[in-house]
Amino acid sequence: MQTASGARLDKGRLALLLVFLGVGWFFWDSPFLRPVKLLVVMMHESGHALATLIVGGSVDKITLRADESGACFSLLPPGVFRQIIVFSAGYLGSAIMGAVLLLATFRFRLRRLVLGAACVWLAVMGVLYARDTFTLAFCLGTSVVLGLAAKFLPEGVVEVINLFLAAFTALYALFDFRSDLWDSRVRGMSDAALLAEQTWVPAIVWAVLWTLLGMSLLGWAAYKSLHADGGASQMRMPPLSSARRS
Repeated sequence: MQTASGARLDKGRLALLLVFLGVGWFFWDSPFLRPVKLLVVMMHESGHALATLIVGGSVDKITLRADESGACFSLLPPGVFRQIIVFSAGYLGSAIMGAVLLLATFRFRLRRLVLGAACVWLAVMGVLYARDTFTLAFCLGTSVVLGLAAKFLPEGVVEVINLFLAAFTALYALFDFRSDLWDSRVRGMSDAALLAEQTWVPAIVWAVLWTLLGMSLLGWAAYKSLHADGGASQMRMPPLSSARRS
């Protein structure tokens, strides 16, 4: 399949994405995937933290729990606009990270850089904002694992890890929209409900807005990731199906 711009659907990338999405879906409740789920929860809370700093606030702490819940405790300057930005940055932040991982791994195949960046990010968040043993242990422990993987694993294995993390992060972001924002029992305790208390805009409206934005972003990233540029651009990457493995 070729678009008007000359981009061609890369069947190798599509097959890999479908395989990893299927693995994540089928083994969703497996305890072996819990560390990856906590990693995405950390992306959600990091979105709140980054947005807080951008609007001039301060972050007190970030907390993760073994049941895959999390919280970011921060102080914000007065202003409804700042609150909208910070509360929106959780669900949209995880969607943005999913989109970035899709592009970085499927489109640009950055491999070790992706794991290295994740290693540094977790270490920084753990040292600066973790105030409990579990959160600190998860951040630093996962940081070490990702750093060692980026340093010592073969290129082919690093690529497989990156591809799975990209696919699973996107899947988890979509599941977050479904379970947290569209289940009325959960939505009442979500960021949408908290923002509704501050803005008088109903939680369902924020749920609709965040879902549309998040799914549009992930859809765009998936499209760009699965299409190889048909032109002569130097940014064109070889299809995964014919990539050399070292």
